[in-house]
Amino acid sequence: MAKVLTIAGSDSSGGAGIQADLKTMMAHGVYGMSAVTALTAQNTAGVAAVQEVTPEFLAAEIDAVFEDIRPDAVKVGMVASEDLILVIAEKLREYDAKHIVVDPVMTATSGAELMEKGAEAVLREELFPLAELITPNVPELEILSRRKIRCEKDLVEAARKVWQEAGVNVLGKGGHLGGTANDVLVSAAGIRWYMGQRIDNPNTHGTGCTLSSAIASNLAKAYGLEASVELAKDYLTGALLDGLDLGQGSGPLNHGFALDGDFFRQ
Repeated sequence: MAKVLTIAGSDSSGGAGIQADLKTMMAHGVYGMSAVTALTAQNTAGVAAVQEVTPEFLAAEIDAVFEDIRPDAVKVGMVASEDLILVIAEKLREYDAKHIVVDPVMTATSGAELMEKGAEAVLREELFPLAELITPNVPELEILSRRKIRCEKDLVEAARKVWQEAGVNVLGKGGHLGGTANDVLVSAAGIRWYMGQRIDNPNTHGTGCTLSSAIASNLAKAYGLEASVELAKDYLTGALLDGLDLGQGSGPLNHGFALDGDFFRQ
């Protein structure tokens, strides 16, 4: 069985963060493990409180995983501070981790800021060079590229700029542009679009976490990068089409929409 480690924050409502990551990994038939960067008190309406772990504890979590069950891929999600980013980068280099997917989580779906000012530069300098792929949405890509994105042409140019400057493959997610749900992958192989249908579903809590974890799961199963993205986008589309409706705000996805078996049906 392929193994995947998620390094991310905890979502007490279960729709995003490590909870969404682990659900996604199980749905992809891989063994999921976690190193928690922060506890969050949040639900579908917003984030009420955030409590970071210490750098020493995060290092111990990552050590515990790599020293026993070495992951075949690593997904990095919410990391709010410079110190934690530095620890993650140090440990991933120490263990020569492979197939690293970084989802540069800067804000929650509710709009709450989840990254300290100044941490973005450290993320770019320390983690991006280790990654096989980063998966920013439009607001995140605007910060990383330092330019406004109003259309798909802007999305491509911003993704290309980050690819050139940071030397990392970039999946620019176009869902915030409206009208379509097309994403673009900019890599050394060129530009590839992943066309997606716009689904009338306001419940999008944890979609970024879900997509990046699905990509990491596929990479762990030895799919190539382009195929991993395509399969992950298909999975996310299916989860959105399922139409789960929980909570009073932007609700979570049904990560198990495609599971089949006696235990699941009971």
